[in-house]
Amino acid sequence: MLKVIGAGLPRTGTSSLKAALERLGFGPCYHMFELMSHPEHIERWKPVLQDGPTDWDGVFEGYEAAVDFPASIYWQELSRTYPDAKIILTVRDPRRWHESVRNAFPDPSRLDAEGLPEPMRGMADFLPALTEAAQERLELGWAPSLTLTEDEAVEVFNTHTEQVRAAAPADRLLVFSARDGWGPLCDFLGVDAPDEPFPHLNDTETMQRMFAAMQESQTVVSPFDT
Repeated sequence: MLKVIGAGLPRTGTSSLKAALERLGFGPCYHMFELMSHPEHIERWKPVLQDGPTDWDGVFEGYEAAVDFPASIYWQELSRTYPDAKIILTVRDPRRWHESVRNAFPDPSRLDAEGLPEPMRGMADFLPALTEAAQERLELGWAPSLTLTEDEAVEVFNTHTEQVRAAAPADRLLVFSARDGWGPLCDFLGVDAPDEPFPHLNDTETMQRMFAAMQESQTVVSPFDT
């Protein structure tokens, strides 16, 4: 059962938040890294992307939190399914976000599915469907890495932020930047802050390495599994 739901877009410090939540005892935390390093999870997500009845407990079996895509695409459904769960909207400077997304994501159509090993072949087929789901569910022109200008991407980012703020119950929502550190996050979750630095992980570099491993037909390993 999920205790924390991330509503933030990718490349907004979601890997840092994943690490922080797990350090605070809200783990394991689902993230796109989990899906890429465990491509068998695609079977969990197929009914979701097909808009069929969803067993969310089955999708997130073994996890207590979920951030980043694909989970954040469905943050509203998850918030209704888990009414006691906290909602965290990760944010950052939208222009730097646009640059990060452009650098992190390849064009899914350029991934050679036939040249990948069987487990990763499914991931190459899955990514375009995931992009389409984000466009439809979040009502955003989600393709900043491919077609959007910086100004258009800033509008996408700001629109999403406003939509979450308007739709999420105020008493369940934290708008959070990794720069804020432990304080606001721990206060929101009702836990003590650790006596250690807040984790600051580089989403873009990690995603680049994982996509490169896919394209080179290597096993994709989450940075949290090493």
